[in-house]
Amino acid sequence: MNLKTLSFAAILAFGLGACNEGSNSSEESKKENDKKETVSDSDFEWKAEEFADVKILRYRVPGWDKLSTDQKKLVFYLNQAGLSGRDIMYDQNYRHNLEIRDALEKIYQEFDGDKTTADWKGFEKYLKQMWFANGIHHHYSNMKFTPEFSADYLEKLLSATETTISDEAKMAITDPSVDPKKVEQKAEKGLLESSAINFYAPDVTTEEAQAFYAEMTKEKSRTPISYGLNSRLEKDENGELFENVWKVGGLYGPAIEEIVYWLKKAEGVAENDKQGAAFRRLIEYYETGKLRTWDDYNIQWVQATEGDIDYINGFVEVYNDPLGMRGSYETIVQIKDFEASERMSTLMENAQYFEDSSPFMDAHKRDSVVGITYNVVNVAGEAGDASPSTPIGVNLPNANWIRAKFGSKSVSLGNVVYAYEMGSGEGMLKEFAYDEEEVEFSEKYGSTSSKLHTALHEVIGHASGQLEEGVGQPAETLQNYASTIEEGRADLIALYFMMDPKMVELGLMPSLDVAKAEYNSYILNGLMLQLRRLEPNAEIEEAHMRNRAWVSHWVFEKGKESEIIKEVKREGKTYYDITDYEKLRELFGELLREVQRIKSQGDYEAAKNLVEDYGVKVDPEIHQEVLSRVEALDIPPYGGFINPQMKAVTNDDGEIVDVEMTFPKDFAGQMLHYSNNYHFLTEGE
Repeated sequence: MNLKTLSFAAILAFGLGACNEGSNSSEESKKENDKKETVSDSDFEWKAEEFADVKILRYRVPGWDKLSTDQKKLVFYLNQAGLSGRDIMYDQNYRHNLEIRDALEKIYQEFDGDKTTADWKGFEKYLKQMWFANGIHHHYSNMKFTPEFSADYLEKLLSATETTISDEAKMAITDPSVDPKKVEQKAEKGLLESSAINFYAPDVTTEEAQAFYAEMTKEKSRTPISYGLNSRLEKDENGELFENVWKVGGLYGPAIEEIVYWLKKAEGVAENDKQGAAFRRLIEYYETGKLRTWDDYNIQWVQATEGDIDYINGFVEVYNDPLGMRGSYETIVQIKDFEASERMSTLMENAQYFEDSSPFMDAHKRDSVVGITYNVVNVAGEAGDASPSTPIGVNLPNANWIRAKFGSKSVSLGNVVYAYEMGSGEGMLKEFAYDEEEVEFSEKYGSTSSKLHTALHEVIGHASGQLEEGVGQPAETLQNYASTIEEGRADLIALYFMMDPKMVELGLMPSLDVAKAEYNSYILNGLMLQLRRLEPNAEIEEAHMRNRAWVSHWVFEKGKESEIIKEVKREGKTYYDITDYEKLRELFGELLREVQRIKSQGDYEAAKNLVEDYGVKVDPEIHQEVLSRVEALDIPPYGGFINPQMKAVTNDDGEIVDVEMTFPKDFAGQMLHYSNNYHFLTEGE
């Protein structure tokens, strides 16, 4: 699971509220970061550019120079493996993305006409939006981008550069009615029929797909396979459904062969036997496509906890599948930050306390919480679903039975969060905070509170609770609501325990004022701030946005009579004031108990009612107010990154003797570099 949420400080300083968020640095966190970062931070260019609703930043990689040559080679090989699968993410997102990207990049590089016109500027903007989203649909709203150039102008560019493109792909760009939405969440509209995502052939219906997997999963297992995770569901010449598996020799074979090539190189410089064994199992999975091998790999990976280098590589998160089954291609290469990780080891050591003290029903608590590891890491490279828009925390594996029996790994991407802090602006804090006390809490504790929320969400939240005997996996039982229910459940765990005095006793926070800062952050974001990401009259679609909405609106409504959270109108503006933090914690606990019950019992109707009643619809007046108030602040609602670039240094014998890391400044330049050097697929390959 990817965490895509941070604190009030993050939201207000950088203008973010759900994905890829950084935070305002408190004096305490600044001192903490000064120990890790060199003085040259002040000379590093954190900000690259802005376009549309996006700010592009850059991040540094602390500790790179301290790695041995073999460790640098390991990072280099893993990064090469990740980039080799970049095309997969484009094709997964939409069947015409690769063709469209190739055509637009050719135009961008070869057109020698007037580049000062509004049409050309619109073309550049559209291409950059596509690069950022790995396709022509917005990475967060899932709606197709609207080009700010005409169909006639596109024809002119195609002709001028002798670029060819199919009529269907051309219509996808210029006709708003063609595949307008990447992922549809409303069952009544047809989850597959109305989704452009390329996980299912266009002629496969929702009913057919659900029946296909219902047959596979009718016999319940204590160790269920993640059916559908690594394939495209299609029909053969007789109209029979079959899985076109993503593997060597299968769908995406040319790219996966490259991934395997570099993973074999990585296995040769593995830091230890367990890490090497995990590499070999991952290679076997890519070569065979067998999902039980994927399970075996995850068991080995989660137990390979030694060493300085770790990674995420595979078809991982299922947020982009309206049925919650198929994994998007994702890679993150990580270098452990030992000092920061040591500070958070307390959470791992006390995981059983949190499980025992949770407000779950007894039947939904784990008797033994095992195998949890939590590290702060510095990202060295990302690709696929993790780039350019990156998570700030990750907890894997996703299979509940593996987590329960063998444990899980949680990471916070420390240098990414730090880069957000360094690249953040000011403005929203005073605009939306209810009073000066709220501002003070955010400035003083915002950085600490967001880091603790991330840690609790990933380490404790996703590792907590258990399903009742005979209940299927959430993707089967909760279907299109599974992702938002799980993310909301992990958020509620974090919120509930933030206000636990045990957090102060364990030395994780100086006082419960840190929790108050997080409560302020969460409620404001869920009720108001995240709405700036939506177009007028839109509903909430994205899983993380939905979960913050249904959590916040549920507690607001339940506490309305006693005014636990007061809505205050002042000079025509809306503010929210939490009047009783302890009672708010009780409401979080009450909701958490119910959400765990929903997951543990697979109660689809309750999940649907909770999400649809509290997490989808938007108050148009509040929405318009938010849009009006943020417009003057000029802070993009989304952020993402240019990755560092690595180059192998070889001797006369061709042996790698060092790996150089540079920090590109140009977003377009990096995107074209990737397309020129890691382009292994064409449409439908």
